[in-house]
Amino acid sequence: MADSPNCDLKSLSPLQLFERVTEQGEKVRALKAGKAPKDEIDAAVRMLLSLKLSYKTTTGQDYQAGLPPKDLVLINNGTTKEEDEDLVDPWNVQTSNAKGVDYDKLIVRFGSSKIDTDLINRIERAIGQKPHHFLRRGIFFSHRDMDQVLDAYENKKPFYLYTGRGPSSQAMHVGHLIPFLFTKWLQEVFDVPLVIQLTDDEKYLWKDMTIEKAYEYARENAKDIIACGFDVNKTFIFSDLDYLGTSAGFYKNIVKVQKHVTFNQVKGIFGFTDSDCIGKISFPAIQAAPSFSSSFPQIFNGKENIQCLIPCAIDQDPYFRMTRDVAPRIGQPKPALLHSVFFPALQGAQTKMSASDPNSSIFLTDTPKQIKTKINKHAFSGGRDTIEEHRKYGGNCDVDVSFMYLTFFLEDDDRLEQLKQAYTSGELLTGELKKVLIETMQPLVAAHQERRKQVTDEIVKQFMTPRKLAFEF
Repeated sequence: MADSPNCDLKSLSPLQLFERVTEQGEKVRALKAGKAPKDEIDAAVRMLLSLKLSYKTTTGQDYQAGLPPKDLVLINNGTTKEEDEDLVDPWNVQTSNAKGVDYDKLIVRFGSSKIDTDLINRIERAIGQKPHHFLRRGIFFSHRDMDQVLDAYENKKPFYLYTGRGPSSQAMHVGHLIPFLFTKWLQEVFDVPLVIQLTDDEKYLWKDMTIEKAYEYARENAKDIIACGFDVNKTFIFSDLDYLGTSAGFYKNIVKVQKHVTFNQVKGIFGFTDSDCIGKISFPAIQAAPSFSSSFPQIFNGKENIQCLIPCAIDQDPYFRMTRDVAPRIGQPKPALLHSVFFPALQGAQTKMSASDPNSSIFLTDTPKQIKTKINKHAFSGGRDTIEEHRKYGGNCDVDVSFMYLTFFLEDDDRLEQLKQAYTSGELLTGELKKVLIETMQPLVAAHQERRKQVTDEIVKQFMTPRKLAFEF
């Protein structure tokens, strides 16, 4: 960040100003902690005050650490109005667009960085192989500080992976596999430890279920996660209800985060109200804590400075914006993130998948017949009303759910492009495209079910036992 107060602050968006104030605040704290010369500290403080003033002038709000500005846009007369934006938070995803969420706008709103060709090429050079098709196709589309992770890797410095699952039901659907399939690939190509958090405490607090049922769902979901093929020697899966009671390091980090985030901040970030239970208000600190290696002393030998990389869906980003704001104040490195797009419901990208609606997605427990029926009956089509019109004008891959699903699960790039061209030209009919998806999903789900059958309670126990992994720190 430039320290000159003469920089053109008026050209910055509210969110960019917020990030600038946050960075400058961290710089002031670092200078004071390092006992820098007084004139240097004074200059940094003046810059901070100037940035805060610009922020207030632009947004009409005082800067509050960890509380990004509301999504407002200035209009010609200088007043403000709320943009007609997609709704994206950790519990809700809503859009009126049949193509789904506008991810370019979301990058701007959240202040993350687009995963561009240069970054993908750098990843390819670092690992010496072709990047995952989730990267090539923009399914993982946004990041925070992935460059720093690659810097560490290229300089032989360690990092680790952290992802998670909120166990709200016994059966997971194919969309739930996306972060785990990608995380497994990352773990294999970079050869790093992985921790997987099962937030059974969160689901008990938010859902109408008993604490016993939440814990049961966590263990059942763990079987599906293990069935993705994770290495027990390199992976630790933990239930919050279990691990919090056994790890002093984990709880200490939770308390540190709690001390540095106010009630006003969590209300602003997560939309909590005075009527929410105090468990919800304190939960974000629990999801933040695995971002710090000292939460896992058995894995990292008590080391506190190991970088964390978090692959997750973009709706989880508010947790980690909060975490990244707190991290420097508790002497921890900021976690880096890789964000994925949302997996669409069968009924279309503008609708929400629901575990209570068995027709909203393909579940990992579905039979081949159920998969065929769901796709044929419920998958939203981008085709025309009649065969004649379809042959003449072609289909729309941007809104066709069968094509969207193939983008996630059909690994052959050439085959996917052929299907796109044929469907767009009208050569391929909707029923024929759905048949390709059925033939892709049936063996994929059946193979997962076979692997899951091999995951015994004893294997789950091995993954979920706190222990040293196959790495030296």
